[in-house]
Amino acid sequence: MAIVRWDPFREISDMQDRMGRLLGEFYGRRGADDVMQRGAWVPPVDIYEGGNHELVIKAELPDMQREDIQLTVDNQTLTISGEKKMDAEVKDESCHRIERAYGNFTRSFSLPPTVDTGKVTADYKSGVLTIRLPLREEAKPKQIQVKVSD
Repeated sequence: MAIVRWDPFREISDMQDRMGRLLGEFYGRRGADDVMQRGAWVPPVDIYEGGNHELVIKAELPDMQREDIQLTVDNQTLTISGEKKMDAEVKDESCHRIERAYGNFTRSFSLPPTVDTGKVTADYKSGVLTIRLPLREEAKPKQIQVKVSD
């Protein structure tokens, strides 16, 4: 007979998984598999300050055509929306597994008042949408000369 070590953390992890599934079903969430079946998805984004006094948003939109992406700025809100379509040549009956998400998406971002919405530019290259949001002139840092008085 083999000696088996008791691992209390494994039992806690198993209990946590069971509780997560129980509460997920109770509140109507089905988990990641259900999201993949519905086709709803949210493209991931990076938001950072660029070197030219601008905000930059990069969104991953792989296998999309430019005409399937809409970008709007309205009332200090930037909205990226579109539809990622499955290849027409792929038939449902020939699929063994589909893990990539397809369908409509929408992402909205509140812009600070320092963004000059009239000068927003966007570029789509290699599956990445890059949006540049330049800051207004009054929002750019200014250096002030200090005078010495006697």
